[in-house]
Amino acid sequence: MRNQIQKIIQRHKSGEKIGIYSICSANRYVIEASIKQAKKDNSIILIEATSNQVNQFGGYTGMTPKKFVRFILNIAKQVDFPSKRIIFGGDHIGTNVWKNEKAETALQHAKNLVYKYVESGFTKIHLDTSYPCKDDQINKHSLLPPEIIAERTAELCKVAETAALKKYGKNNLPVYVIGTDVPPPGGGTKEKLSTSHITAIKEVKKTIEITKKDFLSNNLESAWERVIAVVVQMGVEFNSSSIIEYNRGNAKKLSKFIESYDNLVYEAHSTDYQTKSALRQMILDHYAIIKVGPALTFAFREAVFALAQIEKEWLSKNNNVVLSNIIEIIDRVMLENPKHWAEYYNGNEFSLSLARKYSYSDRMRYYWPNPDIKKALNRLIKNLNKKTIPLTLLSLYMPEQYKKVRDGMLKNSPNELILDKIMEITNIYSYAAGLRK
Repeated sequence: MRNQIQKIIQRHKSGEKIGIYSICSANRYVIEASIKQAKKDNSIILIEATSNQVNQFGGYTGMTPKKFVRFILNIAKQVDFPSKRIIFGGDHIGTNVWKNEKAETALQHAKNLVYKYVESGFTKIHLDTSYPCKDDQINKHSLLPPEIIAERTAELCKVAETAALKKYGKNNLPVYVIGTDVPPPGGGTKEKLSTSHITAIKEVKKTIEITKKDFLSNNLESAWERVIAVVVQMGVEFNSSSIIEYNRGNAKKLSKFIESYDNLVYEAHSTDYQTKSALRQMILDHYAIIKVGPALTFAFREAVFALAQIEKEWLSKNNNVVLSNIIEIIDRVMLENPKHWAEYYNGNEFSLSLARKYSYSDRMRYYWPNPDIKKALNRLIKNLNKKTIPLTLLSLYMPEQYKKVRDGMLKNSPNELILDKIMEITNIYSYAAGLRK
């Protein structure tokens, strides 16, 4: 699998207008829809987990790297998709989860983390040691010196190489992504968006040079040859209610700079909600790895809410049916535990209520595993499966899926309707990566 992603990068570097998109989610519906998209395209699929989402202690999903791989492979088996066409990636693999610990402790956890990821079959690793730890000396911008970041990056890479060689030999060594200049994960916080940062060329150059130096001084020459991308910001971002669109003119110099490196492209984070044409431009401008996450669970939420409205309109007068009340239950759970959304939303009670339900930041994605919400979703699906959903209601609440049902292209069942709604997004990313017209 390592060779497949390297081949895509080399084809891009040779002038082909292709790239790869990365699915950053642990939502079962999102994963199934994304795998179905890859099956439809007859392509590989890159699925990534973040260090706070999946780690040796379970992360917020409750999954270790090994469990995450098993989770994905089980879905792939159900969809009849070959496991050999799945690339597992680890995002922000480093000290982030333990930044409140002393550096020595945080680094030891990070080393254990990267070992577990590679041992479990992750072959694309974004090494990120940029987070200052409790006892670190930081500069005036509250950042770690780049030399420290590079040194720690090389330390983690050594551990990753050891894990890969021990588990797989020389035939399945990981590819690496370096660089740490990223938009806020999951979108911006409460601050209003006006302009977005574009990484300075001198910063990119320094990151590449000092990281290479530390790799070579640690006898990681082979690993350096497998560094495929640098993470940068190219002026896109989103928060609860706003999106900053990609402007290729603003990022032109940065785009041009990476052409001087034979094996490197850029990796772009937080590309969610960008237009189809903008995503395609990113690929053409050498942001050849584009990552998407919240936009997929946003589409999932839209589908669930649409089905919930259909349920109320159609079944609320049926005495034999207990409604799911899923929208109300989700909001109750989010209010009882505001941990995952409070710092992202502001305003009066009405504004907060709207944000919890409809925000681009989609902080709701953290709450779907809640037992009460899972129970409500299962009830919603069960209720709508009892009889065929009326086309008149489907036309109002899910018009695109209605058209496909009418044309005989889509089964009129709640699960298939949800998956197809998510695939509206995966289809855009597939087009952007050059997989379909």
